[in-house]
Amino acid sequence: MTTTSTAIQEISIAHSPDSDDAFMFYGLATNKVRVPGFKFTHTLTDIETLNHRAINEAFYDVTAISFHAYPYLQDNYTLMACGGSVGEGYGPMIVAPRKLSLDEVKKTRIAVPGTLTTAYLTLKLFAPEIETITVPFDKIIPAVVAGEFDAGLIIHEGQLTYANDGLIKLLDLGQWWREQTSLPLPLGGNAIRRSLGAETLLTTTNALRDSIQHALDNREEALTYAMQFARDLDPTLANRFVGMYVNERTLNYGEDGKEAIRKLLDMGYDRGIIPHRANVDFVG
Repeated sequence: MTTTSTAIQEISIAHSPDSDDAFMFYGLATNKVRVPGFKFTHTLTDIETLNHRAINEAFYDVTAISFHAYPYLQDNYTLMACGGSVGEGYGPMIVAPRKLSLDEVKKTRIAVPGTLTTAYLTLKLFAPEIETITVPFDKIIPAVVAGEFDAGLIIHEGQLTYANDGLIKLLDLGQWWREQTSLPLPLGGNAIRRSLGAETLLTTTNALRDSIQHALDNREEALTYAMQFARDLDPTLANRFVGMYVNERTLNYGEDGKEAIRKLLDMGYDRGIIPHRANVDFVG
């Protein structure tokens, strides 16, 4: 955060290079949404890197995070009440080249996209003893196809494209979570540095909500912008993927969405997956 002589406050924003995040930040990234006195700079990095950077450095003012990472960074960051990706009965998937029973899945060696991802947390709630190996999220499908792993835990656009590679879905963890809790599965959100102060926290959160609303109101233009980040998706699939994770709940989690975040992190703590009890609070 820097303040220049013209009293422009710069807010650094980091999010993943995915079509849903790009869609969400379209208004701010293209200056369609402006806030007098503020300048927003954008850095695009994969989510697991952002999780670690927020924990180790509290580097960016606003950062996309996996909800699983929140307890590790809650001293420096609070959650924005908007900007989340929530699965309504869908989410990360376990895929494999051949059919396996869920008991067999629990005994397999599975490629995961990072141990701080919410996908990993949910997998461990489902199967605490499962053996995992971290693989970059965009390399998981090729590694499973190549026979390096019996199964893979996929996130992002792979949820719509895995069948093109001859893989089959063994379990949708968003569906499993809904059956367990009757709640949606909160996957990722945006965190903002507490040290910015109450006024800037609120102004910045409102700016993101305006950016999300602008994208939803100007869907075609925002989708065109987001397509440059849509790995291997045609426009129809990109539209479907964005619709899955940028919607009314992205503008506001709702009470059940907030309850779901707390329940997910409480369960992670109670089962020994997360070492810190989460104190979940929101701005905006």
